[in-house]
Amino acid sequence: MGTTQLETAPEPKYWHLKTVLSEALDSEFSVGEILPNERDLAARFGVARATLRQALEQLELEGRLQRRRGVGTTVAPPRMGVAVGTEEHTWPGAAGDAWQPADCTVAAPPAAVADLLESVHGEQVHTVRRSRVSRGQPVAAELVYVPASSVPALPAIDTPSGAARARAVLRELRHLELEGQDRAVELGSASAEDAKELDRLPGAPVLVVTTRFFAAGRTAAVSVATYRADTCRLTFGDHDGVEIHHGPERRAS
Repeated sequence: MGTTQLETAPEPKYWHLKTVLSEALDSEFSVGEILPNERDLAARFGVARATLRQALEQLELEGRLQRRRGVGTTVAPPRMGVAVGTEEHTWPGAAGDAWQPADCTVAAPPAAVADLLESVHGEQVHTVRRSRVSRGQPVAAELVYVPASSVPALPAIDTPSGAARARAVLRELRHLELEGQDRAVELGSASAEDAKELDRLPGAPVLVVTTRFFAAGRTAAVSVATYRADTCRLTFGDHDGVEIHHGPERRAS
């Protein structure tokens, strides 16, 4: 078989620079140390600042660097293990759930979520907002969309808003018999709201895990959880669960 055009293409300059920078991070910098500014780094390695930015962005995506508001670009700490979920028959908020409820509102969900719920576009649902912290660091933000039909007894509960209302919605949801769930994982970019929750910059890479929960022959709730992609490595367990590891391994899964 002949050599393809891709195989003969030269390595992009930013990719070679990324490798050189990665070696420098291992030998010259410690965790949390702030990198020199872009001008100094570009001069040191003899590249254009646009090339340098591409290399830095790739290292951020791989979890080697972090960009923080008011701080700059720092060397990322070792990754931490965070389980997305390994139980196939567990509602959000069940015993052992590591998420912390923050608030609950009633609003129309995004069109894509309305399609998953098989509801009329514009129909309002309960939207529970939760967050997740590991070792003092925010690692994920979640929105759980629950139609009123899934929690018919909720109006009788005197919890108008806030974390108490969020817990009440999830508690009522668990009265349904969970028949199953499915998950989808995709790469995305942090919105302004996600960035604030995760202490990242808008547009930073994130992993979006969408879970549908089934009960009574329909989709009873939808969870959209946004994880920091710069700190995550995905593995799939024996029960089709997903774990996100923030460990030092960097091999492909």
